[in-house]
Amino acid sequence: MTNAKVINFDMDGTIADLYGVENWLDDLCAYNPRPYAIAKPLLNMQSLARVLNKLRKRGYAINIISWLSKNSTPEYDKAVTNAKIGWLKKHLASVQFDNIYIVPYGTPKHNISNGILFDDEKPNRDNWTGQAFNVDSILDILKGLA
Repeated sequence: MTNAKVINFDMDGTIADLYGVENWLDDLCAYNPRPYAIAKPLLNMQSLARVLNKLRKRGYAINIISWLSKNSTPEYDKAVTNAKIGWLKKHLASVQFDNIYIVPYGTPKHNISNGILFDDEKPNRDNWTGQAFNVDSILDILKGLA
């Protein structure tokens, strides 16, 4: 965790529009991973992939730090993990992630990595020990680094 050239992304509400999926909460309460698999991207994934690949060439590590569902079982955790990894393979196939951390809901993200965090949840940004950004200007911020 000593590399300061690390970029971390949350998924739900940050790059994947989980909350825009119809009946997303009902599905999660019913242990259905469907919303994680079908969420639409929240930004242009081709542009994101291009800038992330440039940043990797410049020595940045690229990570995902995403929570599992709040209500869960071991079987559902596995299904959610598979859905999230499938989503990344579908929408960011050309990006080689250094780490994909799919962790229990509420896990302090600042205990997992450092560097830069993009996350839609203010408490995660407030507790982050490096630079943390909301989702408003992801591509602009990344282009500034590239």
